[in-house]
Amino acid sequence: MDLQKIALVGNPNSGKSSVFNQLTGMNQHVGNYPGITVDKKFGNLKVSKDRKIEVIDLPGTYSIYPRSEDEKIVYDLLTNPEHEDYPDAVVVVIDSTNLERSLLLFTQIYDLKIPVVLVLNMMDILAKNKTEINLEKLSEMFGDVDVVGVNSRSGEGIDELKTRLANFRNPEKHFAFLSPDSIQSNGQDTDENRQVNETALRYERIRKVLNFVVKKPQIERKSFSLLVDKIVVHPIAGYVIFVGILFMIFQTIYSVAEIPMNLIDGVFFTMSQWVKQSLPEGIFNNLLAEGIIPGLGGIIIFIPQIVLLFTFIIVLEETGYMSRVVFIMDRLMRPLGLNGKSVVPLISGVACAIPAIMATRTIHHWKDRLITIMVIPLMSCSARLPVYTLLIALVVPDVLIFNIFNLKGLVLLGLYFLGLIAALVVATIFKFIVKAKTRSFLVLELPKYKVPHLRNIALGLWEKASLFVWEAGKVIMAISVILWVLASYGPAGKMEQAVSEVPLPAEATVEMKKAYEHEINSVRLEHSWIGTFGKVIEPVIEPLGYDWKMGISLITSFAAREVFVGSMATIYSVGEDFEDGKSLLDRMRSEINPKTGLPVYTFASGISLMIFYAFAMQCMSTLAIVRQETKSWKWPMIQLIYMTIMAYLGALMAYQILS
Repeated sequence: MDLQKIALVGNPNSGKSSVFNQLTGMNQHVGNYPGITVDKKFGNLKVSKDRKIEVIDLPGTYSIYPRSEDEKIVYDLLTNPEHEDYPDAVVVVIDSTNLERSLLLFTQIYDLKIPVVLVLNMMDILAKNKTEINLEKLSEMFGDVDVVGVNSRSGEGIDELKTRLANFRNPEKHFAFLSPDSIQSNGQDTDENRQVNETALRYERIRKVLNFVVKKPQIERKSFSLLVDKIVVHPIAGYVIFVGILFMIFQTIYSVAEIPMNLIDGVFFTMSQWVKQSLPEGIFNNLLAEGIIPGLGGIIIFIPQIVLLFTFIIVLEETGYMSRVVFIMDRLMRPLGLNGKSVVPLISGVACAIPAIMATRTIHHWKDRLITIMVIPLMSCSARLPVYTLLIALVVPDVLIFNIFNLKGLVLLGLYFLGLIAALVVATIFKFIVKAKTRSFLVLELPKYKVPHLRNIALGLWEKASLFVWEAGKVIMAISVILWVLASYGPAGKMEQAVSEVPLPAEATVEMKKAYEHEINSVRLEHSWIGTFGKVIEPVIEPLGYDWKMGISLITSFAAREVFVGSMATIYSVGEDFEDGKSLLDRMRSEINPKTGLPVYTFASGISLMIFYAFAMQCMSTLAIVRQETKSWKWPMIQLIYMTIMAYLGALMAYQILS
């Protein structure tokens, strides 16, 4: 039987996505907690020069019966032969260290009479535990189905699996593991009761099968994971460890990333300076030096911090620690209208709100899922990181607290905690607004601890960094060019009239010439198209401590928060000759408010701006994905309104108190 299309199915944490990577070679991120795969993914297994098999990676599920959106994807595909993605065969990947639980899903799929291949993953761990599985006997128990043992992390056994798929044979003596007639319903004959009784009966028969095929050591040692979990999931120590890990992450991000960031900033400044001085004067020179290069620098400079942040997140996923966070946080989340499974999307929101919102499909209870969706954008995502780091470098003193802790790192950590606290408070409010008839519960498996796999870390970092550069970068570059045009030109006659009114210096000294040129550039910018629009919105944002330049960046960054940095880089580069050696930070620090005669960027205005970005919904893509997941514009509009109000009031209070 020549397979054209196969589907990969398995429990969360079974290593299914790792098997998918090994079969197809696709660069798919592999996590170690439920919910990392929230939709089906496709790849091709090349079995010969002119033949390939399409592989579909389905979301992780514990049972064929759907309780959440991602499990429904599996159910709809496997129970409907008319489905466009209905497979010729199903490869069921199971955790060989937990056969009893894992075989439940396999027996359910087996009884659908779809051709199956059973893949026992993590055989290396089984060997370390001195446990043996007779694969031939296990195959016989299910009518001689193909059974393959693999280690998806190292690739051991993958070649055999590929061979079995390339030469697939569907056994003729297929029999039902559990016939419908054998299920007796107690009490009311409802679908729920039948599912409960069916599951209990399947487990009973699975145990009998395992008695024949599994040989365990006479003395079982307590696993390393159980010993570590006594501390990691402890009611007190667990929270202390979690907070300590977060503290360490943000201290490291700020201290380690500063060196490469300064280097990148210097490189792009030198590039602008070289272009300005070497190419012929004109529009193209100005566009390159004042628009494109500063905009590009505004993207690249934050890659070191983003790479560090994602390195920590991926390592926590790979080791299995993230599932422990879900477990210990469940007891804190429930009084707030959430549950432990909400933690995974919330923590994922530190990376990006869009996949985090999609990850809520693992939350089967609608109320819990909706509330989680509504508060995820309050978590400080990686798009906010460039804004935070720019403003912290601008207004927060570079001092050590107790001669150990960097104040800038503490402020950055505080902003992330601010987003978390805001999310929990808002979730509590929504708990009383959103009504539900049933109560939620948490079903979670704690995977064994594992050493992070370098290949998975590298693939994850490449995916996240390239996503930031190419997706966010395209938006930043486009807006940078548009901003340069709007900042370089203005309404007919207005800019020229304003420039002509600037008094010439009394003496032709170098310093006076530079002051005169700076004044000319400021006047041109103020009377450009962008300056004209900025003046219109300035009265609204002035109570927050912002000038019209900040206002322009607030508007342009609605497309994506990180655009703020590129916008500021462009605005403060227009008209610059780059001869004075001033970086973007230097130019922003020297900006003076003409009304007060004081610096525009003070501690008060900087903190106000950071709080605005901590709360504001500055992301059109997030609104679109909320619309997609809730099937209504009602919830994204509520989200936009409440977050904008929070951002404005929070920034207003911060500025008025600190100034």
